[in-house]
Amino acid sequence: MKRRFFFYGPLLAGAVPAAGFGSAASLRTLGYKSPNEKLNVAAIGSGGKGHSDIMGCATENIVALCDVDEKRAERAFKMYEKAPKYKDYRKMLDEQGRNIDAVIVATPDHMHASASIAAMERGKHVYCQKPLTRTVWEARMMMEAASKYKVATQMGNQGYSNEGTRQTAEIVWSGELGQVKEVHAWTDRPWWPQGTTEVPAETPVPASLEWDLWLGQAEKRPFTDGGMDFKSPYGGFYLPFNWRGFYDFGCGALGDMACHILGAPNLALKLGAPSSVECIKKEGVSKFQFPRQSVTKFEFPARGNMGPVTVYWYDGMKASPKIEGVPEGEWLGDLPNRPRPQGQGQQARPQPMREPAFNGMIGRVFNYETFKQLRETPDIRQASPNGSLFVGEKGMLTTGTYGETTRLIPAEKMMPEYRMPEPLLLRSPGHYRDWIRACKGGEPSCSNFSVAAPFVEWMLLGVIALRVEGKLEYDAAKMRFTNNNEANQYLKPRIRKGFEIKV
Repeated sequence: MKRRFFFYGPLLAGAVPAAGFGSAASLRTLGYKSPNEKLNVAAIGSGGKGHSDIMGCATENIVALCDVDEKRAERAFKMYEKAPKYKDYRKMLDEQGRNIDAVIVATPDHMHASASIAAMERGKHVYCQKPLTRTVWEARMMMEAASKYKVATQMGNQGYSNEGTRQTAEIVWSGELGQVKEVHAWTDRPWWPQGTTEVPAETPVPASLEWDLWLGQAEKRPFTDGGMDFKSPYGGFYLPFNWRGFYDFGCGALGDMACHILGAPNLALKLGAPSSVECIKKEGVSKFQFPRQSVTKFEFPARGNMGPVTVYWYDGMKASPKIEGVPEGEWLGDLPNRPRPQGQGQQARPQPMREPAFNGMIGRVFNYETFKQLRETPDIRQASPNGSLFVGEKGMLTTGTYGETTRLIPAEKMMPEYRMPEPLLLRSPGHYRDWIRACKGGEPSCSNFSVAAPFVEWMLLGVIALRVEGKLEYDAAKMRFTNNNEANQYLKPRIRKGFEIKV
């Protein structure tokens, strides 16, 4: 592939790091591995999202599996019966290190950095689920480790591999929108409980779970499944999924979805670090969980030839936000789907209208004729509210959860005679294949830690803003809020002995 994506005059300056998208100047310095030779991959976190990440890398050799809950990881454990099984990733890395080339990390957020850095310091390539880390300091440590140990890395934000994300950047860089003044991004998450005010009574730890290892670096506390007083379609009080809503374990809806939905704005606008962040609305406040619903405002200074921009993040949404200037009835973000098929049983389930698969996941590239058919279809099923909107001096652009169905607003601007700008960015061969290729000495992956960590850092400032009141002024060079010492305590985690992080 031609490397025309690197620099395209002053317009593209700063769009990618000076060394390209890689953690190191050349991964080939480690010894080139033929693309036809399979990697030996281990997984830390093998149930839930870990299982789907393993499936994404199933073209390679899966040689070791780790999960603190053998029941949660049962599917993967059965699928790879011959692979050694562990509950403690430290033991796995010590005993199986010589057999491992690369590691998938798909634990809860609070253990991402501890597990990933333990792997990187042993020279293992790392794929780590979003939002990469729970704190800003950990994000910087992850980037430093990737650079020091010269390993191939990738964060699990699939949208950075998607065609529409690149189209978004190229449309913005073409000048189609003029200077972008605002970005609005929204999600229907959290689906899990947030804003809970009481911790239920202690209950027995399930026989399959090593609770102390699950807590990892976090402060010890009694286990509870919530008992009869706590009901959620996502399981018990903490597990298997509700940990996302807790300050000590997750990053709320912002951490879950912003790495996807804000990926296109981050790339297209070369956002860097904000000068300030503020939670301007929140409902359902808790001492130990994120709020049920919130709106967060980020202010970014001018960047090169791009002027200041304000980014608004909305979560807990029932519908897309109402933005001034958007024509009435215009669809924003994800596009609706066709109505439910007639009949009963399995065939009666909603069938999303899908275009060809892109980048190792199902994505949709905007097609005006398809859009027109949707508008003319009765009883259309509205999509869940997820997406983003760019507001420029000359026009608007919207894109979906993972950067799919990128289109100008109003959508009539995208009629067949419209021509996309000349492609400038390298296209991904697929989200997991992108990382696998990098591990074997090929092009660095598009969301490696030198790209992902600065993105995650500014997003995590919003996570902190949900915990403290008022506008927070941020000095990125010093990694410090200049006007709020309370907020500064959340930039770095308190880490329990045995799970220390050092590079």
